[in-house]
Amino acid sequence: MNSENNSTGTISRKLTSLRNLFNFLLRSGEIEKNPLKEIKNPKIKRSIPETLPLDSYLKIITLLDEEKGESKFQTKAIFELLYGSAIRVSELCDLDIGDVNYQSKTLKVHGKGSKERFVPLGEKAIEAITDYMSTLNDRSFKNPLFFSPRGERIYPRLVQRLVKKYIQKVSDVSKKSPHILRHSAATHMLDRGADLLGVKEILGHENLKTTQIYTHVSVERLKKTHKSSHPKS
Repeated sequence: MNSENNSTGTISRKLTSLRNLFNFLLRSGEIEKNPLKEIKNPKIKRSIPETLPLDSYLKIITLLDEEKGESKFQTKAIFELLYGSAIRVSELCDLDIGDVNYQSKTLKVHGKGSKERFVPLGEKAIEAITDYMSTLNDRSFKNPLFFSPRGERIYPRLVQRLVKKYIQKVSDVSKKSPHILRHSAATHMLDRGADLLGVKEILGHENLKTTQIYTHVSVERLKKTHKSSHPKS
């Protein structure tokens, strides 16, 4: 196992697999001692996700409102769902028209592992979807919610190009992918006092530790604010 070519996470997973193998050999009497028993897995340092400032996101919405042509309505609805409901790009592409419930103001999301969850739809998202739906001729519930220029179900790479196009107009963040909108939504919710467990459910995380990374983002933002504005910092 060459550690130079492996990340900390990869090394940790390999050590765990080897340790389990040696434990099995130990139980079956093939060996007398687990050689990895005293070797601990390296600590995994999670990188803090980059976020898009709220004012930059609002600039994108303003740009879209100023554009002409019906395509802007789909693009605006895409942004409002990626940010407003904090869904993954794959989940966005899998949405059908029938997944939008206007009465309960929820969105049925088909998440990882074929798990479904319901996430809230804000007023801005509902308004954007309603405007976009008015441009469609066929609103059958089983139809895809969003389409490619060829009239097929939209796909992740197309959404990625679309998001990058507008983010680079308003921000110099290094990552201009749809996932930054999800990161930003989670961080902004926690900044405004959202419950961590509630954010976990909205994001569809299985493990609370995955959601907790966003609390670190919020703390880092507070530190920067304190340092830049507090007279005794």
